[in-house]
Amino acid sequence: MNEDWDVVMSFLPEDWQELARETGALKGLRKDKSVDALLRTLLLHLACGHSLRETVVRARKANLADLSDVALLKRLRKSGDWLRALCIALFREQGIAMTADGGFQVRAFDATTVKEPGRTGSLWRLHYSVRLPSLACDFFKLTATEGPGAGETFRQFPIAEGDYVLADRGYSTAAGLDHVVSAGGHVTVRVNTGSLSFRTADGAPFDLLAHVTTLKRAGTVGSWSAVAGGNGVAVPGRVCAIRKTQEAIRIAHRKLRSEATRRGKRTKPRTLEFARYVIVFTTFPEADFTDAEVLEWYRTRWQVELVFKRFKSLAQLGHLPKYDDESAKAWLYGKLLVALLVEKLIHHATAVSPWGYRVEAVQAAQPLA
Repeated sequence: MNEDWDVVMSFLPEDWQELARETGALKGLRKDKSVDALLRTLLLHLACGHSLRETVVRARKANLADLSDVALLKRLRKSGDWLRALCIALFREQGIAMTADGGFQVRAFDATTVKEPGRTGSLWRLHYSVRLPSLACDFFKLTATEGPGAGETFRQFPIAEGDYVLADRGYSTAAGLDHVVSAGGHVTVRVNTGSLSFRTADGAPFDLLAHVTTLKRAGTVGSWSAVAGGNGVAVPGRVCAIRKTQEAIRIAHRKLRSEATRRGKRTKPRTLEFARYVIVFTTFPEADFTDAEVLEWYRTRWQVELVFKRFKSLAQLGHLPKYDDESAKAWLYGKLLVALLVEKLIHHATAVSPWGYRVEAVQAAQPLA
């Protein structure tokens, strides 16, 4: 147990203990308790998916901490800024820029389901908004997974004038786009060709496939003015597209065919053709964002999404604090931290042979004075 923890600590940011002090995570902690014991206790809850009550029992048995479930919840709440700071540091290590020169922040929207453990565990859909580059969670909302008001849509989120919103194809509907634009926001969304249709400014049909197939070489970028609409909604903007590499196309086609086989269907040629491109629709001002910059912002969101995918799988295991905003945010940051650590562990395990981690002197944990 101690040997494995030393390995985990070697993957944390170098200043992880100092960050705990700077963010107030250690406020009120007994002087004979170490910062690594605190993090280990939190990870019992966050990484293993144990309830607060089970976590305190396990922590007591392991001589990590002797506290109640209520005290652990309070400690989790105090650690929110620390967990967020650790996430930002690990994102920076991956080369994902966490600073912006333009003086604005973009909001990345997403959702995941949270299944609480046990036969009678509740199933929730967690909608959350993360600001880039600050990585601050500025909104989250729990809904049921079925029924009215439970779907993944922009309507789940409050929009302020001047917001710049990024989202994946699950949010690609005309009504959702209208929700953002009507509130004074700007949006870039991955196009779902099955749910979003386009017209030209004068109302003529816009043949999306005919336009994107003019991009013949990998890395070629194209852009066309278009109006996203349907059911009485019309949102003017740009369609921006880039052609994938042959290897990326091969992977996309294999995934589509595998999914079609699983469902007992055949993949349509039109679907395979669209899979050769990354296509987004944007209302980001053309004077401020070139076509390439729009795609670059979406690429940044996708880099974060790779970690969020891990976060989603981890978020399904655990008891989400549902009645306390600060505790829920800390829980979100903790789950994201676990996802980032998992990504880093996998990277080193597959890239470094034969033992899977760097040979470095791991400093012994020091009690806090």
